[in-house]
Amino acid sequence: MAPTILIIDDDEKLIRLLTEYISQYNYTVMSATIPSVGLKLIDKKDPDLIILDVMLPEKNGFELCKEIRASREVPIIMLTARGEVTDRIVGLELGADDYLAKPFEPRELIARIQSVLRRGAGRSGKIRYEFGDLLIDTQKRTVTIKGNPVDLSTSEFEVLFLLAKNQNRVLNRDAIMNNLRGMDWAAFDRSVDVLVSRVRQKLKDDPKNPKYIKTIWGTGYKFVADKGKDEG
Repeated sequence: MAPTILIIDDDEKLIRLLTEYISQYNYTVMSATIPSVGLKLIDKKDPDLIILDVMLPEKNGFELCKEIRASREVPIIMLTARGEVTDRIVGLELGADDYLAKPFEPRELIARIQSVLRRGAGRSGKIRYEFGDLLIDTQKRTVTIKGNPVDLSTSEFEVLFLLAKNQNRVLNRDAIMNNLRGMDWAAFDRSVDVLVSRVRQKLKDDPKNPKYIKTIWGTGYKFVADKGKDEG
C-alpha cells in the first residue's frame, strides 16, 4: 500500500506541482490550504508523513506542528520561505523531523521524504532494549518509562535509539549526523544538540546529573543508563 502524504500549504500552485511530482514516486498525496482542514484530514486519513508550510492562514506552521505533535508521532517536514537558523531551531524544537527552505528542488524533497520514512520503518535485529525503567521497543517504535509512554517524534526516537544501542560509547556529532541522514546537517549542525535536548526533556533527564544521556563536552554524547535485558 502506497504511503500517504499530506501537504498543508496555502500556495495552491505549489500544491498542484508537488502533488503531480510526488505522485510519480508511488505516494498517495492529499492536500489542504488551511490548518483546520489539514487537522480534519489527519484525523480521518492518518497520513504517513506531513509536509507543513510555516506561513499559513488561521495559525502558523509552528503552532500547527506543536498541535499535531501533542497527539501524534507522524513524521513532519516543514517548508518555509525563510531559511534563518532560528526558524529551523523553532521547528525542530516543536517536533519537526526535517526542515526545507523554499525555493527547493522537488527531487530534494523526495529524498527527504524517503529518508524520513526510512528512518521510521521497522528494523530487524533486537526488538526491545531495557535500561532499568526505560524500555525501547524498536518494532513498535515506542519508548516507555515505568510503563508510561514517552511521545517521541521519528527523529527523536532515532537519536535515542542510536545512542542507546551504542551504550557507554561516545558518539560525536559527525557520527550522529552520518547515522541520521535526511536533515540539512551541513548547514545546521546545531540540530543534533536540539534533538538531544528535546529527548532529554521528554525523558526528564537532567543534563547536570544525567540518568540516560551524558554530554561529553567538545565531542558529543554518551548513553550511560544501566542495561537490563534485551529481547530479540
